[in-house]
Amino acid sequence: MYKTLLVALAASAFSIGAVAAAPAVRKEPLDAASLSAIKSRFGRLMELANNHDFKALHGMFWQSPSTLLVAKSAIQSEGNWAGFWGNEAVDQKLHDIGSSGPVVLEPDYSKFKVVGLTRDVAESYVPMNIAVSYAGQDGTARPFLMIINWLRVGKDWKVASEIILPVPPVPATKG
Repeated sequence: MYKTLLVALAASAFSIGAVAAAPAVRKEPLDAASLSAIKSRFGRLMELANNHDFKALHGMFWQSPSTLLVAKSAIQSEGNWAGFWGNEAVDQKLHDIGSSGPVVLEPDYSKFKVVGLTRDVAESYVPMNIAVSYAGQDGTARPFLMIINWLRVGKDWKVASEIILPVPPVPATKG
């Protein structure tokens, strides 16, 4: 009897501890208007990129040495893909890519997703095709993923980091 009571008490304590330790369901930190504003800013970013409007693109980014763009590198010592930190480096990289020839970004808006991380930080994700003739690329549209961290600055949303990742080809099946 004593053993059964001890097991029951231990089981009860463990279950109460598990319930107390379970993460609380959290409410989305951003309202629908904020999420809509970010989606609109993303559309504007794509429009400016496709039009090679470097001055306006500069204004889309957070003005900070911590601003980050991850993109294809043309310089061997940087590796094939690299991080470019700060507005001057981001501006130069966007100018180099956009001046290399036609650049066309085609996001799959049906898969575009924005989530609020905090009241002032959000993240967006979208697969897209990018056609570009930069750093050995031949201008053929290829699949990429674009992940953007957005930062609320005053009443506006700015790009704090933009990570562009190539999607590797599907491996050939054996047999």
